[in-house]
This record gives sequence, C-alpha cells and structure tokens, in this order.
Amino acid sequence: MDFEFTEEQKMLKATVARFVDNDVIPLAAEIDEEERFPEENFKAMADMGLFGISIPEEYGGSGSDFLSCVLVMEELARGCVSTANTYGSHAILCTENIFRNGNEEQRRKYLPDLINGKKIGAICITEPEAGSDALSMRTRAEKKGDKYILNGTKMFITNGPIADVAVVYAKTDPDAGQKGISAFIVEKDFPGFARGKSLKKMGVRGSLTGELIFENCEVPEENLLGEENKGINVLMSGLDRERIVYSIAPIGVAQGAFDLAFKYATERVQFGAPIITFQMMQELLADVATDIQAGRVLAYWAAVMAESGKRVRLEASYAKLFGAKVGVEAVGKAVQVFGGYGFIREFPIERMYRDVKGIEFGAGTNQMQKLIIIGEMMRGLRQA
Repeated sequence: MDFEFTEEQKMLKATVARFVDNDVIPLAAEIDEEERFPEENFKAMADMGLFGISIPEEYGGSGSDFLSCVLVMEELARGCVSTANTYGSHAILCTENIFRNGNEEQRRKYLPDLINGKKIGAICITEPEAGSDALSMRTRAEKKGDKYILNGTKMFITNGPIADVAVVYAKTDPDAGQKGISAFIVEKDFPGFARGKSLKKMGVRGSLTGELIFENCEVPEENLLGEENKGINVLMSGLDRERIVYSIAPIGVAQGAFDLAFKYATERVQFGAPIITFQMMQELLADVATDIQAGRVLAYWAAVMAESGKRVRLEASYAKLFGAKVGVEAVGKAVQVFGGYGFIREFPIERMYRDVKGIEFGAGTNQMQKLIIIGEMMRGLRQA
C-alpha cells in the first residue's frame, strides 16, 4: 500500500491547515460559547470548494477522491469540531450521498447549490426510539398518485434546524424489514415538513442539532433516491463512509489537543524545570502521539479501501472504534497535562474535551462497532 499523498492531496491538506489556523481556530471559542452555526466557516469552505471534493467537475465538484475528504475532516476537527461536524453532515452524508445514489436529474438539480453552499444539507436516519437500531425506524412513506406521503419524526439531526435539503429514510413496506426501506430527497418547503425543537448539547455546540417532523409531508415521486424498498443499500453504503469520516474526526481533535499539551509541557515550569523533562510526562506524550498516528493510518487505509468500491463494513468499523477510543483517551490525557488549567473554560482544551465525547458515538457507538466487527467476522466464516 502506498502511503504517499499525491501532490494534489498535499496541497489540499496544507491549504485547509492554513484555513484552520488562520480562520477556524480564532472563532472556535466564540462559536461554542454562543452556540451558533459557523456561518463564516461554512461560506469559506464553499468558496474553497470543499463541499464537492469527491464529486466530478461536471456537477461543480473537484473530481478528487474520498481520502481527500478524510484529510479535510481531519484538519477541520483539529481546530473546531462544530465546523468539522457541519462539513461532514453537509458534504459527505448529504451531498456525496446524492451524487453516489441519485439519478442524473437529481444530481443536476441538487448538487450545484449544495456544493456552492447556497443550500445546506442533512441526513435523517435516527429517530426518538431508533438510534443504534436504525432499521426499527417508524417513519413511513406511502405512495399516493405521483407523490409519497411521509409521516414520522427524526431526532438528533445535524444541521436539522437550518437544513434546506435532507436525505430521509422511511419504511415503504413496514412488513418487509430491511427490504422495505426507501430513501428520499426532501426539501424544507415541501408541504408537511416542519422543524421541531433544537437540542442543547454538552459539546459540539456550534453544530446545530434538532428534530425534524414529517406530517403528511408530500414528496414528489421523482425524489425517491435509488429504488423503492432498496434504501438499505443507500443506507449501509452511506454509513460505511460516514464511519470512516468520523473515525478521523476524533483523531483530528486529538492532534489539536496534543499540539496544545506538548507546547504547554515545554513552557510549564515545576520544581525548577519544564514538565516535559519529567519521564512520566514524556511517556504520556509519546503514547498519545503513537496512538494518534495509528488511528490516522487506520482511517486512511479504510478510506482508500472505500474508494476501491469494495465492501468496507469491517474496515469502517475498525477505524471508527479505534479512532473514537484514541480521541477520547488522548484528549483526556491532554487535559491531565494542563492540570487545573485544563478544567478552565478559557483554555481550548476544555472545549475539546467536551467536543470529542460528542463525536465518539456519532455514526454508531463503540458498542455498535464491536457488534459489526464480530458480525463481519462471522459472515467471513460462513463464506469460507
């Protein structure tokens, strides 16, 4: 496996890193404190072309690869998890999803405005009583004439309070289990679409999260994404890519926290010497740096596998489980380096500590990843 980035990937990573250092990090505390949508960052990302990286140029994208999306997510999360989460939901979960699964008419209609940032996208899977068990969703879609009528509620929807376009999953054949799910492209102005409450969160507070309600919501039949009753294919392939993107996000946060902790350790003097000269501190920082690099490589590997078109259910869950564990543990250790200062809100490490927990269970909890991993291993045995 070639771990060398292309010149385009190197340039992209460096460009996004500068953007994060110069524009994203200076606003991160304010966005968190005010719990507001990072509008400046969203517009800048659109202007930089970050929303269409893996989408062909004919639809307004850059025609690059999925690994490039992962590199962007890593840098954004290093500076501001709220901005990274907004990017992931809009660019990958919604926009790229429509490109991969939509027909030509849907691509031409929706992709340009999503890529240039004129419209904000979201994905709607989770429900009040269907989180990890997504297939038990209760939202229904019934075909009536040339429309589908949607009824149900979606919960914990990133970008939900401000989304213009959402990919929504619903049961079109409730008795058929996973073979009765369909996906739809729903616009905010469709009759019967409503926003419920916005949710106040412990972390990732600038990434707006809320409830979406569909009450006899009228969706034109041409907005069926993929085939009727075959939405499980759209759902699962999307979840695999989502897990890969959200495996690198905690690694990005961990890198940001490590950078702060390493700098602090070189400057903080105790007992007459910088604390980085103490063997226990050196051991802690070396362990964190190693774990971050291991998580990074695992996420990159999963992204390359996904780009090949292969089934990546196992690879995605490997990366997501390990990345989430590393992120939480690494940021926790970084807080420990700061000591009491790490618990003070004026230091960014406190925000990172709250934020990394918020993305730990995004795209599936650690427990769900373990179930998937064992399930995939058992599947391999049956096929052997």
